[in-house]
Amino acid sequence: MNGASVVFDPLLPWVVVWALGALALAVTAVSLWRGLAGWPLRALGLGLILVALANPAIQTEDRQPLPDIALILRDATGSNRLAGRAAQTEAAVTHLRAELARLGIEGRVATIPDGPDNGGSQVNAALDQALADLPRDRLAGVFVVSDGLAHDPPLVTPPAPLHLVQTGEPADWDRRLIVRNAPAYGILGETLTLTLRIEDEGRVPEALRGQPVRVGFALNGEALRYATAPVGEDMTLTLTLDRGGLNVLRFVLAAEEGELTDRNNAAVVQINGIRDRLRVLLVSGEPHTGERTWRNLLKSDPSVDLVHFT
Repeated sequence: MNGASVVFDPLLPWVVVWALGALALAVTAVSLWRGLAGWPLRALGLGLILVALANPAIQTEDRQPLPDIALILRDATGSNRLAGRAAQTEAAVTHLRAELARLGIEGRVATIPDGPDNGGSQVNAALDQALADLPRDRLAGVFVVSDGLAHDPPLVTPPAPLHLVQTGEPADWDRRLIVRNAPAYGILGETLTLTLRIEDEGRVPEALRGQPVRVGFALNGEALRYATAPVGEDMTLTLTLDRGGLNVLRFVLAAEEGELTDRNNAAVVQINGIRDRLRVLLVSGEPHTGERTWRNLLKSDPSVDLVHFT
Protein backbone atom coordinates (compact mmCIF):
# COMPACT_ATOMS: atom_id res chain seq x y z
CA MET A 1 0.00 0.00 0.00
CA ASN A 2 1.45 3.36 -1.08
CA GLY A 3 0.66 6.80 0.30
CA ALA A 4 1.97 10.37 0.51
CA SER A 5 1.50 13.02 3.17
CA VAL A 6 2.94 16.36 4.25
CA VAL A 7 4.83 16.37 7.52
CA PHE A 8 6.36 19.29 9.42
CA ASP A 9 9.65 19.35 11.29
CA PRO A 10 9.89 22.97 12.54
CA LEU A 11 13.28 24.60 12.94
CA LEU A 12 12.01 26.37 16.06
CA PRO A 13 9.54 25.20 18.68
CA TRP A 14 5.92 25.41 17.58
CA VAL A 15 5.21 28.02 20.25
CA VAL A 16 7.81 30.35 18.72
CA VAL A 17 6.52 29.73 15.18
CA TRP A 18 2.93 30.51 16.20
CA ALA A 19 4.07 33.64 18.05
CA LEU A 20 5.94 34.85 14.96
CA GLY A 21 2.87 34.11 12.85
CA ALA A 22 0.70 36.21 15.17
CA LEU A 23 3.24 39.04 15.00
CA ALA A 24 3.34 38.87 11.18
CA LEU A 25 -0.45 38.96 11.05
CA ALA A 26 -0.52 42.01 13.30
CA VAL A 27 2.09 43.84 11.17
CA THR A 28 0.13 43.04 8.00
CA ALA A 29 -3.13 44.27 9.58
CA VAL A 30 -1.55 47.57 10.69
CA SER A 31 -0.04 48.09 7.23
CA LEU A 32 -3.42 47.48 5.61
CA TRP A 33 -5.22 49.79 8.05
CA ARG A 34 -2.79 52.64 7.52
CA GLY A 35 -2.78 52.11 3.77
CA LEU A 36 0.96 51.65 3.49
CA ALA A 37 2.24 50.89 0.03
CA GLY A 38 3.61 47.37 -0.65
CA TRP A 39 1.83 45.65 2.22
CA PRO A 40 0.93 42.59 0.03
CA LEU A 41 4.60 41.95 -0.70
CA ARG A 42 5.43 42.30 2.99
CA ALA A 43 2.67 39.81 3.89
CA LEU A 44 3.91 37.38 1.23
CA GLY A 45 7.50 37.61 2.49
CA LEU A 46 6.47 37.06 6.11
CA GLY A 47 4.35 34.08 5.05
CA LEU A 48 7.26 32.51 3.18
CA ILE A 49 9.51 32.96 6.22
CA LEU A 50 6.93 31.22 8.45
CA VAL A 51 6.59 28.35 5.98
CA ALA A 52 10.37 27.96 5.91
CA LEU A 53 10.47 27.87 9.71
CA ALA A 54 7.79 25.14 9.73
CA ASN A 55 10.08 23.08 7.44
CA PRO A 56 7.43 21.10 5.52
CA ALA A 57 8.30 17.89 3.68
CA ILE A 58 6.45 15.33 1.58
CA GLN A 59 6.58 11.83 3.05
CA THR A 60 5.87 8.84 0.84
CA GLU A 61 5.22 5.36 2.27
CA ASP A 62 5.40 1.93 0.72
CA ARG A 63 3.61 -0.50 3.07
CA GLN A 64 3.26 -4.26 2.83
CA PRO A 65 0.39 -5.77 4.85
CA LEU A 66 1.39 -8.46 7.37
CA PRO A 67 -0.99 -11.30 8.21
CA ASP A 68 -2.42 -11.85 11.66
CA ILE A 69 -0.85 -14.62 13.76
CA ALA A 70 -2.68 -17.41 15.57
CA LEU A 71 -0.67 -19.27 18.20
CA ILE A 72 -1.26 -23.03 18.47
CA LEU A 73 -0.03 -24.72 21.67
CA ARG A 74 0.43 -28.46 21.16
CA ASP A 75 0.34 -30.55 24.35
CA ALA A 76 3.14 -33.14 24.31
CA THR A 77 2.92 -34.10 28.00
CA GLY A 78 2.51 -37.64 29.26
CA SER A 79 -1.19 -37.32 30.06
CA ASN A 80 -1.91 -36.23 26.48
CA ARG A 81 -0.19 -39.29 25.03
CA LEU A 82 -2.68 -41.76 26.51
CA ALA A 83 -5.45 -43.59 24.67
CA GLY A 84 -4.84 -42.14 21.21
CA ARG A 85 -4.70 -38.51 22.35
CA ALA A 86 -1.39 -37.91 20.58
CA ALA A 87 -2.96 -38.78 17.21
CA GLN A 88 -5.96 -36.56 18.01
CA THR A 89 -3.59 -33.71 18.84
CA GLU A 90 -1.66 -33.98 15.58
CA ALA A 91 -4.88 -34.17 13.56
CA ALA A 92 -6.28 -31.09 15.32
CA VAL A 93 -3.08 -29.09 14.78
CA THR A 94 -3.00 -30.00 11.08
CA HIS A 95 -6.66 -29.02 10.66
CA LEU A 96 -6.18 -25.70 12.47
CA ARG A 97 -3.18 -24.75 10.35
CA ALA A 98 -5.05 -25.55 7.15
CA GLU A 99 -8.11 -23.50 8.17
CA LEU A 100 -5.97 -20.57 9.32
CA ALA A 101 -4.03 -20.58 6.04
CA ARG A 102 -7.31 -20.54 4.12
CA LEU A 103 -8.32 -17.41 6.06
CA GLY A 104 -4.97 -15.73 5.43
CA ILE A 105 -3.80 -16.07 9.04
CA GLU A 106 -0.32 -17.29 9.91
CA GLY A 107 -0.35 -20.24 12.29
CA ARG A 108 2.61 -20.70 14.62
CA VAL A 109 2.98 -23.87 16.67
CA ALA A 110 4.62 -24.16 20.10
CA THR A 111 4.95 -27.28 22.25
CA ILE A 112 3.93 -27.82 25.87
CA PRO A 113 6.59 -30.18 27.30
CA ASP A 114 6.49 -32.25 30.47
CA GLY A 115 7.27 -30.13 33.52
CA PRO A 116 10.58 -30.62 35.36
CA ASP A 117 10.63 -32.90 38.42
CA ASN A 118 7.29 -34.47 37.51
CA GLY A 119 5.65 -31.05 37.62
CA GLY A 120 2.79 -31.96 35.26
CA SER A 121 1.52 -29.88 32.35
CA GLN A 122 3.07 -26.40 32.47
CA VAL A 123 0.55 -24.88 30.04
CA ASN A 124 0.74 -21.30 31.30
CA ALA A 125 4.55 -21.26 31.36
CA ALA A 126 4.64 -22.49 27.75
CA LEU A 127 2.06 -19.84 26.77
CA ASP A 128 4.10 -17.09 28.43
CA GLN A 129 7.28 -18.20 26.65
CA ALA A 130 5.56 -18.44 23.26
CA LEU A 131 3.96 -14.98 23.61
CA ALA A 132 7.38 -13.46 24.32
CA ASP A 133 8.46 -14.28 20.75
CA LEU A 134 5.34 -12.88 19.02
CA PRO A 135 4.44 -9.29 18.06
CA ARG A 136 1.43 -8.55 20.25
CA ASP A 137 -0.26 -6.25 17.69
CA ARG A 138 -0.46 -9.14 15.18
CA LEU A 139 -1.77 -11.80 17.57
CA ALA A 140 -5.31 -12.79 16.59
CA GLY A 141 -5.91 -15.68 18.99
CA VAL A 142 -4.50 -18.66 20.87
CA PHE A 143 -5.52 -22.31 20.44
CA VAL A 144 -4.49 -24.83 23.12
CA VAL A 145 -4.73 -28.43 21.87
CA SER A 146 -4.61 -30.37 25.12
CA ASP A 147 -6.43 -32.71 27.47
CA GLY A 148 -7.30 -29.67 29.58
CA LEU A 149 -4.98 -30.32 32.53
CA ALA A 150 -2.81 -27.39 33.67
CA HIS A 151 -0.69 -27.71 36.81
CA ASP A 152 0.78 -24.21 36.96
CA PRO A 153 -0.91 -20.89 37.78
CA PRO A 154 -1.55 -18.30 35.04
CA LEU A 155 1.44 -16.00 34.55
CA VAL A 156 -0.02 -13.49 32.10
CA THR A 157 -3.41 -12.52 30.72
CA PRO A 158 -3.48 -13.41 27.01
CA PRO A 159 -3.83 -10.29 24.83
CA ALA A 160 -6.13 -12.20 22.47
CA PRO A 161 -8.97 -14.76 22.77
CA LEU A 162 -7.86 -18.18 24.04
CA HIS A 163 -9.60 -21.39 22.92
CA LEU A 164 -9.20 -24.95 24.18
CA VAL A 165 -9.37 -27.82 21.69
CA GLN A 166 -9.76 -30.71 24.12
CA THR A 167 -8.53 -34.19 23.27
CA GLY A 168 -9.86 -37.45 24.64
CA GLU A 169 -13.25 -39.13 24.70
CA PRO A 170 -16.39 -38.24 26.70
CA ALA A 171 -16.28 -41.59 28.52
CA ASP A 172 -12.64 -41.27 29.67
CA TRP A 173 -12.00 -41.65 33.38
CA ASP A 174 -9.11 -42.44 35.67
CA ARG A 175 -8.35 -43.27 39.30
CA ARG A 176 -5.21 -42.22 41.14
CA LEU A 177 -3.63 -42.86 44.50
CA ILE A 178 -2.14 -39.94 46.46
CA VAL A 179 0.01 -40.15 49.61
CA ARG A 180 0.32 -36.89 51.55
CA ASN A 181 2.19 -35.75 54.65
CA ALA A 182 4.65 -38.64 54.46
CA PRO A 183 7.56 -37.88 56.83
CA ALA A 184 11.13 -38.31 55.64
CA TYR A 185 12.25 -39.56 59.08
CA GLY A 186 10.65 -41.48 61.89
CA ILE A 187 11.81 -42.43 65.39
CA LEU A 188 11.85 -46.16 66.00
CA GLY A 189 9.00 -47.32 68.18
CA GLU A 190 6.97 -44.13 67.82
CA THR A 191 3.78 -43.75 65.79
CA LEU A 192 3.92 -42.00 62.41
CA THR A 193 0.93 -40.55 60.57
CA LEU A 194 0.34 -40.53 56.80
CA THR A 195 -2.61 -39.33 54.74
CA LEU A 196 -3.94 -41.49 51.91
CA ARG A 197 -6.40 -40.22 49.31
CA ILE A 198 -7.99 -41.86 46.28
CA GLU A 199 -9.46 -39.61 43.59
CA ASP A 200 -11.61 -40.39 40.56
CA GLU A 201 -11.59 -38.04 37.56
CA GLY A 202 -13.76 -38.06 34.48
CA ARG A 203 -16.91 -40.05 33.79
CA VAL A 204 -16.69 -42.84 36.38
CA PRO A 205 -18.87 -45.90 35.63
CA GLU A 206 -22.07 -46.05 37.66
CA ALA A 207 -21.08 -49.39 39.20
CA LEU A 208 -17.92 -47.85 40.70
CA ARG A 209 -19.13 -44.39 41.59
CA GLY A 210 -18.95 -43.76 45.35
CA GLN A 211 -17.89 -47.32 46.17
CA PRO A 212 -15.00 -47.92 48.63
CA VAL A 213 -11.74 -49.22 47.21
CA ARG A 214 -9.48 -52.04 48.38
CA VAL A 215 -5.94 -50.77 48.96
CA GLY A 216 -2.91 -53.02 49.33
CA PHE A 217 0.14 -51.95 51.31
CA ALA A 218 3.45 -53.54 52.28
CA LEU A 219 6.45 -52.46 54.34
CA ASN A 220 9.98 -53.44 53.35
CA GLY A 221 8.99 -56.08 50.83
CA GLU A 222 6.58 -57.97 53.08
CA ALA A 223 3.44 -59.60 51.72
CA LEU A 224 0.65 -57.21 50.79
CA ARG A 225 -1.98 -56.47 53.37
CA TYR A 226 -5.29 -54.92 52.41
CA ALA A 227 -7.63 -52.29 53.78
CA THR A 228 -10.75 -50.52 52.52
CA ALA A 229 -10.56 -46.80 51.75
CA PRO A 230 -13.23 -44.29 50.65
CA VAL A 231 -12.96 -42.43 47.35
CA GLY A 232 -12.57 -38.66 47.42
CA GLU A 233 -11.82 -38.47 51.15
CA ASP A 234 -8.61 -38.29 53.18
CA MET A 235 -7.80 -41.42 55.16
CA THR A 236 -5.30 -41.26 58.03
CA LEU A 237 -2.87 -44.16 58.44
CA THR A 238 -0.65 -44.85 61.44
CA LEU A 239 2.67 -46.67 61.21
CA THR A 240 5.36 -47.76 63.67
CA LEU A 241 8.90 -48.41 62.44
CA ASP A 242 10.93 -51.16 64.07
CA ARG A 243 13.94 -51.11 61.75
CA GLY A 244 16.59 -48.45 61.52
CA GLY A 245 17.71 -47.04 58.20
CA LEU A 246 15.68 -46.87 55.01
CA ASN A 247 12.12 -48.25 55.17
CA VAL A 248 10.08 -48.60 51.97
CA LEU A 249 6.29 -48.44 52.18
CA ARG A 250 4.34 -49.41 49.04
CA PHE A 251 0.66 -48.80 48.26
CA VAL A 252 -1.20 -50.51 45.41
CA LEU A 253 -4.66 -50.14 43.87
CA ALA A 254 -6.16 -52.75 41.57
CA ALA A 255 -6.75 -51.32 38.08
CA GLU A 256 -10.40 -51.12 37.04
CA GLU A 257 -11.68 -51.66 33.52
CA GLY A 258 -11.72 -48.51 31.42
CA GLU A 259 -9.07 -46.56 33.33
CA LEU A 260 -6.79 -44.44 31.17
CA THR A 261 -3.68 -45.75 32.91
CA ASP A 262 -2.64 -47.76 35.96
CA ARG A 263 0.63 -45.89 36.42
CA ASN A 264 -0.90 -43.69 39.10
CA ASN A 265 -2.48 -46.64 40.95
CA ALA A 266 0.64 -47.20 43.04
CA ALA A 267 2.81 -45.09 45.31
CA VAL A 268 6.08 -45.69 47.14
CA VAL A 269 7.15 -43.83 50.28
CA GLN A 270 10.65 -43.95 51.76
CA ILE A 271 11.06 -43.26 55.48
CA ASN A 272 14.36 -43.31 57.35
CA GLY A 273 14.11 -44.93 60.77
CA ILE A 274 16.25 -43.25 63.43
CA ARG A 275 16.81 -43.96 67.10
CA ASP A 276 15.78 -41.67 69.91
CA ARG A 277 19.26 -41.98 71.45
CA LEU A 278 22.45 -42.17 69.45
CA ARG A 279 24.77 -45.05 70.33
CA VAL A 280 28.44 -44.18 69.93
CA LEU A 281 31.43 -46.50 70.34
CA LEU A 282 34.60 -44.52 71.08
CA VAL A 283 37.86 -46.46 70.76
CA SER A 284 40.96 -44.59 71.97
CA GLY A 285 44.65 -45.42 72.30
CA GLU A 286 47.26 -43.36 74.05
CA PRO A 287 45.60 -40.58 76.07
CA HIS A 288 45.80 -37.10 74.55
CA THR A 289 43.94 -33.80 74.78
CA GLY A 290 41.87 -34.26 71.61
CA GLU A 291 40.54 -37.66 72.68
CA ARG A 292 39.59 -36.29 76.10
CA THR A 293 37.72 -33.40 74.43
CA TRP A 294 35.69 -35.82 72.27
CA ARG A 295 34.84 -37.99 75.28
CA ASN A 296 33.68 -35.04 77.38
CA LEU A 297 31.61 -33.68 74.50
CA LEU A 298 29.83 -37.00 73.90
CA LYS A 299 29.24 -37.63 77.60
CA SER A 300 27.67 -34.19 78.02
CA ASP A 301 24.94 -34.90 75.44
CA PRO A 302 21.98 -36.68 77.11
CA SER A 303 20.81 -38.08 73.75
CA VAL A 304 24.05 -40.04 73.25
CA ASP A 305 24.79 -43.47 74.74
CA LEU A 306 28.59 -43.59 74.88
CA VAL A 307 30.61 -46.79 75.10
CA HIS A 308 34.34 -46.06 75.53
CA PHE A 309 37.10 -48.60 74.89
CA THR A 310 40.71 -47.73 75.66
